[in-house]
Amino acid sequence: MRGWWQDLTDLVLPTDCAGCGAPRTTLCPRCRTALAGGAPRRVRPLPKPPGLPAAYASAPYAEAVRALLLAHKERGALTLTGALGAALAGAVRAGLGGPAGAFGVPGTVVLVPVPSARWAVRARGHDPVRRMALAAAGELRRTGTPARVAAVLRQRRPVADQAGLDARRRLANLAGALEIAKGGERLLSGGRVVLVDDLVTTGATLAEAARALREGTVLCRERGNGPTRPVYENATREGREERQTGTRPEKGKWVHGAVKNAVVNALGAPSYAAVIAAPWDTFEIAGN
Repeated sequence: MRGWWQDLTDLVLPTDCAGCGAPRTTLCPRCRTALAGGAPRRVRPLPKPPGLPAAYASAPYAEAVRALLLAHKERGALTLTGALGAALAGAVRAGLGGPAGAFGVPGTVVLVPVPSARWAVRARGHDPVRRMALAAAGELRRTGTPARVAAVLRQRRPVADQAGLDARRRLANLAGALEIAKGGERLLSGGRVVLVDDLVTTGATLAEAARALREGTVLCRERGNGPTRPVYENATREGREERQTGTRPEKGKWVHGAVKNAVVNALGAPSYAAVIAAPWDTFEIAGN
């Protein structure tokens, strides 16, 4: 697990570009352009798994972008968090489609990160998707879009490593693997729920996350936790840190920057999904 001294070392010592190895720069201009230099677009994995929401990606998953995501996730290159969060925010904006949103629902954007397995978080020393979601929410707020993070999903059972599995086996591996944490459905309020992840390939993970959100909100209604139950913001240290820095490490609570006395709206499904990268052949042709 990373220590505070490792994070400090990353910030103060010269390093090479995590994308291409260019000396004395964390992220060179060429790799920054590969990550976020183009217009985010809709992506469609084929075959499309049942229940997959509309998904938007910022960059093709190739070469520099692949190296950047792996450096952040597996090697703890935390200095990349801001750039990755900005790329994720771009994909979120692509799905909004205008001031009122692509789905005509105004209000705060509620980013729901796809959870990492607990063993993976322990091994890496951080949760990369959740960290990028916090950075993306900060970038959205900075540019005028109200946004917060609600990390309400969790794994209800272990799953096998997805590497090497085809689309059908990934669906089977993930079926029923995610759920909303107890009380988490009350945090999905105030606007558009957007699933976020670092990468989409077959779409199986996003489809399972969307199912968990849909079923969780249905259970909320069936249990009588209706759409008028008030939710109060927890004044946590984590929330204060995010407002001050935008990208501080997360600890503990689910909600970041929630509006006090917000009213629960039982959302039937996420509005759409946003990711940083997707395979070349899943991108729609611009203008379609």
